[in-house]
Formats: sequence, C-alpha cells, structure tokens
Amino acid sequence: MPTLNWIGKEAVVNHDKEVPFRLLKKVKSASVGNSQNLILHGDNLQALKALMPYYTGKVKCIYIDPPYNTGSEQWVYNDKVNSPKIRKWLGKVVGRESEDLCRHDKWLCMMYPRLKLLRELLREDGLIFISIDDNEASTLKLLCDEIFGEENFLYPFYYQVRYPGKTLVEDSDFQIIIETALVYRKSPKATLIKQKIDYSLDKFIWKIEEINEPKFVNLGGKKVAIFQKDDYKIVKGEPSEKGLKEIWATGKVLDINSSGRFFRDHLAGRYKADGLGVLYKVYGIGNDQFDYRYFTGPKRDGATKGKYYQGVPSRVLENPDDNERFAPIVNFENFADSFGNCRHEGGVDFRSGKKPIAFLKHLLKVATSGEDEIILDSFAGSGSTGHAVLDLNKEDGGTRKFILIEMEDHIAKDITATRIKNAIQKNKYDDGFEYCELSKPLFDEEGQIEDTCDFDQFATYIYFTETQTNIDPAKVSGNYIGEYAETEYYLIYKEKGENVLSKSFLKKLRKTDGTKVIYADKCLLDEATLAKHSIIFKQIPYEVKVY
Repeated sequence: MPTLNWIGKEAVVNHDKEVPFRLLKKVKSASVGNSQNLILHGDNLQALKALMPYYTGKVKCIYIDPPYNTGSEQWVYNDKVNSPKIRKWLGKVVGRESEDLCRHDKWLCMMYPRLKLLRELLREDGLIFISIDDNEASTLKLLCDEIFGEENFLYPFYYQVRYPGKTLVEDSDFQIIIETALVYRKSPKATLIKQKIDYSLDKFIWKIEEINEPKFVNLGGKKVAIFQKDDYKIVKGEPSEKGLKEIWATGKVLDINSSGRFFRDHLAGRYKADGLGVLYKVYGIGNDQFDYRYFTGPKRDGATKGKYYQGVPSRVLENPDDNERFAPIVNFENFADSFGNCRHEGGVDFRSGKKPIAFLKHLLKVATSGEDEIILDSFAGSGSTGHAVLDLNKEDGGTRKFILIEMEDHIAKDITATRIKNAIQKNKYDDGFEYCELSKPLFDEEGQIEDTCDFDQFATYIYFTETQTNIDPAKVSGNYIGEYAETEYYLIYKEKGENVLSKSFLKKLRKTDGTKVIYADKCLLDEATLAKHSIIFKQIPYEVKVY
C-alpha cells in the first residue's frame, strides 16, 4: 500500500498518546435542559482525548468538516492552517523543524493525531464522513488509508455545492462546483443503510415467440438452441409475472452474474460463425421460473454487444408478500440549492463553510438507524451537525445524540451553542444539550492529581486506563467502580490524606473470589492480608496510568 510522508510526521504519529487527559467543566448557564447531547468548547485534539474515558468505542457516526487548506486567509477557520493556536501547537510538537513546513505539511500534522483519536472513539460498526475539496483530497485519502486501513475505505461521496456560472470568479481558471466526502468504516462490521424499494414488474414486458425449429449445440457444458433472425420474434406487451426483462450484456454485468459471464465466455464472438441477429436459448441457467434464458447477439456489422432476457426471480414469485429490495447508494447528489440558502439556518450568520442540514441528514440516514446512536463532529463550526441530528430525530422518531466540539472562543458559545438553542426553541425539538469547557489536566506539573478532579471523573479515568473500556455509571456503588475480566476495581478518593486502605475498608469488598484492584493514597494492610483478600493495592498518584 502506498504510504504518505511529510516533514513533521515522526513527531505526530504517536502524539495522541502524549496529549494529557483534561477534566471537563460543565457550564450550566450555557446549557439547555438535561440532555446527553454535548457541546464542548476547547482544542479539538485535547477535547477528543478528554472524551475517551467516556466514549471510546461508542460513537456510531462521525462527520467532520476540517479546513480545506485552500491557502485563503479570509475564513474564520484559518484555511492556511496558520492560526496562532496551530502555529503554537506545531512549534511545541514538531519543534524547530516546523519552520520548514509548507501548508500541506502543517495540515497533515494537524489532522493525523485527531484522526487517530476519532478512530478510537468509533464503534466497531461505526462510519466516518470527512468533507474535503481537491486541495487535500488525495493526501487525505492516503492519510485515512494509513489510519483506518485501505480495506475500510467505502467510497467517495460527491456533492454539488454551487451552480455552474451562478457565482463567477473571473481570475480563476476553473469554477469549483463539486466537493467530496470520503467515507470510511471502523471495521467490516459496519453496514450502510440502504433504502428499501418494492420489487417492480414494470420492466417484465417482453415475450419471445419461437417460429421455426433451431439447431442445437453444446457451449460451456450447456445445451444451446440457436435461432436465426427469421426463426423468432421479440414481442413487447404489458408487465406480467410471465414476462421477461431485457438486460444489456455489457460492463460489470459481464462479471457479476452467471448470465453475463456466460455471454462473455461463450457468446460474445459467435456472431462471426452464426451470423448477425441470432437468438440463443441457453438451458440450465438463471434463477427464475424458466429452465432457460434467451440471449441475442449483435444485430449489425461492427456491433459487439448483446442482450439477455430474464424472468421474474423465483424468490419474488414464491414470496409475494416479501418482495423488498434495497437500492444501491448513489454517490452523487446535487445540494447546490441547499448550500446556496443555508447561510441563515439556525438563526446565525456563519459564512465559513457552513453545511446545510439537508446534506448532513442525507449522510446520517445512510449511517444511522436512529436508536440511541451517538454522532460526533469535532470541527463543529455553526453546529449544523447537531441541528441535523435534532431535525432527523423529529422526522423519524429517533433517539440519536450529538457531541459537538468547537475550539474557537468566539464561535463555541456565541454561534454553535446559540444556533442549537435557537433551533430547539423555533422547531420545538424535544431535547437540549449540556455545554462544557476543557478544564485543567488531571495531573498537574508536579504529577499530583488536580484538586478540582472529583470522584466521578477520577473513577471514569482509572476504569478506562485499566480496562480500555468505558465505565458504566449505573454499576458504580460507593467505592466500587466496576468489574472487567473477573477483576473488580475500587477507588478510595475523598480528600488528600484521607484516602487510606485499612482493615475497616475490607467490609466494603464484595464477597467474590476475583482479584480486587484498589486505588488509594496509603495502604495499612500487610502483604498477608492483601493476599488473603486477593487485593492489588495501587498508590495514588504514582500508580495511576497515564494514557
């Protein structure tokens, strides 16, 4: 598989492991109601890391609209990846080498650790959609192949964002009207949701009349009757269960089904021997009510294509009440009208690549069924993804939840949160959101646990670093925080100096034979007592894993 290299790659490949875990601080005044929806203000790399103890392996669908890296300096999301925050981050992570980075190097350095964390947050059956244009589409494809696996690339979804000639940029050689969303899955467990359609008989309108006797040959181990052009007649009639459907034997058809392959391997060149306008009746092929299938060869000199005629599939005839099919997903849609009229959606003016909710709902319908699924957008901007989730839930009765991450100070509260609040009030969505900000790192500069860290936050972090899974708050009871692989986990965490594992604590242990890992500041039990109760003591903060 081709790999992508750039200046600074070595510094960022494992940088996601170096990002400190930060605490989350709820801002009640900026929240709306009690909801599992979340708007998080802060650098999206640090925010994704902070979410891992809560959401690793739980996100069903991710949509991101990162900077397209066009070189423009006019966007709120500085599209040259040259904002002060990014420059400071690059200087710290990449070092002096960052001075030699071109804008493509900077963009790749910015994207790599974020995509790695996004992948960790996805469920095994999860999907990610990434909007991009031609400035970085090719490099993004190679980057995602490396992180998600080339085998997990599903397709590029192309969408029209403007009408040709409607908006002219006279100093440009090309007018860009198409953008792309790359679609990747976490693993083969992910499936796309296709639209159900009833099986139609509308195309089964042909009947073939055999006028004269044919001659018989054997081709590919099958009996074949050959009718010359005056020995048969193809008649068009009304749709019927007894009718035949006409299919061109060309393109992918020649490879994907038995009739196409038979035409390709045994009939494609026979017009040279049998003549033009010939009809072949091949026995023992197909999956319909007939034990044969008709094929036609070329009808004029220079032509090479032919057709075949098939009956209504047997499964449809045998199960008339169960005749649904699933339409393939079209990878191009025209959203030019929606993009042209979305500027004021949600009651906020946001001109920096705002995506219309019609476009986002289209993607969500492909990726989610609506049942308690989490949708994440780590480049939230105006909050279009959250708005689309709320609107789709109202439309189909779903219970999807969103997580929006916005790093810019002047956007998160005044635009992202305001837009969602406006949408809830205007459209009477039966939901709200919790607004949070990134707080201090869990560990301070001296390696001590941050004073503002409460029991729930610490327990969530410890359980995650021990098990690589998320804690179940419903199972937390007192100092018991959960069990994994026959090991129980306990946390003694009140105030500094009072987190002591003593004999009195033994009464709080569950009466089980499994190993018990207990975190505390001090341990007053001797080795024999620890062994007797299958206890592994881990001292805070020194034995708390840094993830």
